[in-house]
Amino acid sequence: MADDATGPKLVIFARLPVPGKAKTRLIPALGEEGAARLYARLLNRTMEEARASALPIELRVTGGECAAFRSLYGTDLAIRDQGEGDLGERLARIEGPALVIGSDCPGLIAPVLKAAADALEERSVVIGPATDGGYYLIGFRERCPWLFADMAWSTPTVFAETLARCAARGIGPAILPELADIDTPEDLAAWPELQ
Repeated sequence: MADDATGPKLVIFARLPVPGKAKTRLIPALGEEGAARLYARLLNRTMEEARASALPIELRVTGGECAAFRSLYGTDLAIRDQGEGDLGERLARIEGPALVIGSDCPGLIAPVLKAAADALEERSVVIGPATDGGYYLIGFRERCPWLFADMAWSTPTVFAETLARCAARGIGPAILPELADIDTPEDLAAWPELQ
């Protein structure tokens, strides 16, 4: 297993669960308050699994002050602002070794995070494909902005495009089990305990 001193940090992209700002694609079905409550549950679940993985955690936050996240999740975490730019620009700033996740994949549990960390000992990139054609986790030993530049985010081609970019550089990434994100009301139907 990856050693905390030399292994990857787990970077979690997060935002404060503010009504109208969180899980916006679910607002038509759940309302602003309901979507924010769901996001808070997903983020809490992600934090529990992250802590259970024993990996060093860094929150990359948007939509709120770092102090608000410290009050929610403790002072033992590294908390940084995501900064400006699109998702690709924000991802490209992360230095490796790192595993990067969001908080909308309730099936992402500590053993999968540990497997991803272990995979980086053998491979330079690890990817957790999502059922919607994107990914729920991307890991890398060293910064690789080429993975993120000019990507058509939130489309069903993100995972395939990421594989193609790796192949073009002669990189064979480790692939984790496919998991489902919760982005739409249809996605939520599979997780009644979260509603």
